[in-house]
Amino acid sequence: MPTHCNLWRQTMRIALVFGLMVTFLVPALGARAASGTVNVFYAGSLVSLNENLIGPAFASASGYTYAGQSGGSGAIANEIKGKIAQPDVVEFADPAVNKTLMGSANGTYVSWYLTYARSELVIGFDPKSPVAKEFVAVQRHKLPFYKALEQKGLRIGRTDPQIDPKGYRAIWMARLTQKVYHQQGFEKRLFGANENSSQVFPEQTLVARMLTGQVNAGIFYLSEVRELGIPYITLPARVNLGSTKEKDAKLYATQHFTLPTGQRVTGAPIEYTITIPSTVQNPAGAQAFVRFVLSRRVRAISAAHGLLPLKTTVGGDKSAVPSSLTGLIGKK
Repeated sequence: MPTHCNLWRQTMRIALVFGLMVTFLVPALGARAASGTVNVFYAGSLVSLNENLIGPAFASASGYTYAGQSGGSGAIANEIKGKIAQPDVVEFADPAVNKTLMGSANGTYVSWYLTYARSELVIGFDPKSPVAKEFVAVQRHKLPFYKALEQKGLRIGRTDPQIDPKGYRAIWMARLTQKVYHQQGFEKRLFGANENSSQVFPEQTLVARMLTGQVNAGIFYLSEVRELGIPYITLPARVNLGSTKEKDAKLYATQHFTLPTGQRVTGAPIEYTITIPSTVQNPAGAQAFVRFVLSRRVRAISAAHGLLPLKTTVGGDKSAVPSSLTGLIGKK
């Protein structure tokens, strides 16, 4: 668990970055302030970034009230379909989730989305736990990462593959490790069943469970561990699902997972998307938030926190993208 000194430094760093964002990012929104609430639903891996930095800075700079709600990307999509959630903006951790909300058969809740950032899987660990020594050995290149993940006493946490992209990506990581490093049975030894109740936790609570000692390691995105100062080991590009190189993307595409809806998801580099669904109640505020998130300065700050920038591309119907946002396409 982080020391009080580390937590103090983390708090001061967040305060400093927040101040810089408020001071310098007003031009990203335009000169005229506005009012009203912008309801943003987002992948749980963005909790700290959205709640500590982007959301407050957006509210201070724009005049809008920011209201954030986190959850697994698939769970958010299900809430939208079930008319439980009516977000103005949605950020998913997998472009494929948007497709579950597209088309008349899916309620046409989403007609377009912008892919704007990437990340990779890492293993975060509790530095005070009995298993930490093995992870430190991996950091020092003295032990293969998969050996640390098979040590006695490891209590690992992950998210639900049925409702969260990180959950099925964790399974892909294990299967790719089996394939690339010839570690037969690695997935079963590490995870047991896909829905192993001793390991599977809601995305928005997994970090807290590790920091409080309920698990001593967890599968996270790079942005999560960097934002909170959690010690971690990196994984090779061939298994971390973070590489955009063609040879790695082809390897990722050998992996598949079937969701409860029947949709078959295919492995691909980890990418984040943002869109304005048909449930939007505040179109102007929603567009202002998207412009803010995709502004050059915010993206630079997000990249420093592990949410790495990509050239912005469009999925779905490009003609449906609001005119105020089309200028963002192709930017990085």
